[in-house]
Amino acid sequence: MVQAAPQPIAELPLQADGEGGWRLPAGEYLGSFSIDRPLQIRCEPGAVLDAQGQGNALLIEAADVVLEGCALRNWGRDLTAMNAAVFIGKEAHGAVIRDNRLQGPGFGIWVDGTHDVRLIGNAIQGDPSVRSQDRGNGIHLYAARGAQVIGNRVRDTRDGIYIDTTNGGRLEGNTLEDLRYGIHYMFSNDNQVIGNLTRRTRTGYALMQSRKLRVIGNRSEQDENYGILMNYITYSTLHDNLVSEVRSGATGDSMIAGAEGKALFIYNSLFNSIEHNHFQGSALGIHLTAGSEDNRIVGNAFVDNRQQVKYVASRTQEWSVDGRGNYWSDYLGWDRNDDGLGDVAYEPNDNVDRLLWLYPQVRLLMHSPGIELLRWVQRAFPVMKSPGVQDSHPLMQLPTRDLLEAAP
Repeated sequence: MVQAAPQPIAELPLQADGEGGWRLPAGEYLGSFSIDRPLQIRCEPGAVLDAQGQGNALLIEAADVVLEGCALRNWGRDLTAMNAAVFIGKEAHGAVIRDNRLQGPGFGIWVDGTHDVRLIGNAIQGDPSVRSQDRGNGIHLYAARGAQVIGNRVRDTRDGIYIDTTNGGRLEGNTLEDLRYGIHYMFSNDNQVIGNLTRRTRTGYALMQSRKLRVIGNRSEQDENYGILMNYITYSTLHDNLVSEVRSGATGDSMIAGAEGKALFIYNSLFNSIEHNHFQGSALGIHLTAGSEDNRIVGNAFVDNRQQVKYVASRTQEWSVDGRGNYWSDYLGWDRNDDGLGDVAYEPNDNVDRLLWLYPQVRLLMHSPGIELLRWVQRAFPVMKSPGVQDSHPLMQLPTRDLLEAAP
């Protein structure tokens, strides 16, 4: 079936608003539409663009377009053709898409190779009857320099916000629920991820192949497999994030094997600052692997995770800086001089843990006399201790109480 060319939106019954813009009256407008010159359009309540299951609902091909308050629905589902409710082309720099309501199976908003686009306060709803991998992303940024994505709500799409080869952008205050990945970065540098919320995703924040990310003040609630995943991330900052109740789940579409309900997973990532984060109530607090060394990990709280740390190292990793470490809810040491620091180091893993990681079938013997004997021997003869994580100055008081108090 050959799709008809989109109809210019200027042919609809637009009405001047007296301020240089145009109003689209209430009504159902069927078909695909396009904007090829600068326009500011605000939809009145009840104005709906219905693409009737074909192509894009709206194609923007001009700079400085503003679309506000519109309902778009029933656009195409051809992901190869990049069918979207709003497709913002290369010429459409400076576009503003604000307070619109989008519902359909394909991509929500696709930004293609342009710059300084602002996507603000939109509600995007995918089709939960379609398999997750067959849905489009809620917001898809490709080579979209300087994009601002603020205060949007996305649910039931594939990924909430997908960022590819996009630099200098800001994602702030978005709510992303019931998705594959909430926020998914690929090959993108110098971006900010500030104050977002993911809930019931299969990975909250999938940060991949990028550098100089500032991930600050975000929350992950009841996500599955990973709260925050860092894969080949360098020179980045993770501060003031709160991750809770990450559970083990399906691994069929997981990018990295071993999804064990990890609040923070760091894979082959170096030279990052991970400070003042709160990781709570998950199957695994933090897992580092594949040479993830030389990261600054200090001032964090690891609270009531079933297992706090998983890390096999080639050399001991010190997780304290300038005499200050992290808070561990299972720390059994004491503070005799009342300086707020534990008097003995916190060492979360021992040789038996490493044995269990290398040979999972040994878990059947977890509480056997043989395993208990191994643990006693390594305590009695510490010279046998292998390299691993050590926090020489564990914190005795929770450093992230402010994050818990700020959470709604």
